[in-house]
Amino acid sequence: MTEKDLINYWQKTAADALKTAEGLFKLKRYHHCLFFCHLALEKLIKGLVFKKKKRHAPPIHNLKKLIIKHARVSLSPKQVKDFEEISSWNIRARYDNIKQEFYKKSTKQFTTVWFKKVKEYYKWLKNQY
Repeated sequence: MTEKDLINYWQKTAADALKTAEGLFKLKRYHHCLFFCHLALEKLIKGLVFKKKKRHAPPIHNLKKLIIKHARVSLSPKQVKDFEEISSWNIRARYDNIKQEFYKKSTKQFTTVWFKKVKEYYKWLKNQY
């Protein structure tokens, strides 16, 4: 794969994850929607890391660390808090011992607010390319 192919791969798979999140939201599968929101942003960030550094991002899921340390993009204090929250969805959605806490948090209201924020961050990250 060329560099362009790899960047396109990350962008295409990020778009697919966001589309999946949209479908899950419509199905009222809010905890799964949030997980795919995280995945969409993670993929965009990993593509951005590759574009900037010409090497792959590490296999981590901490969005704040990926953006600041690896993509070298500055974040405001509010963005830091938001990306910390979004990163937590990856862990909570995967591990049975803390899923119940995440399920309770993943209400329609919570997911509606955060899905809107994720779409805004998605556009912001696309503009970083």
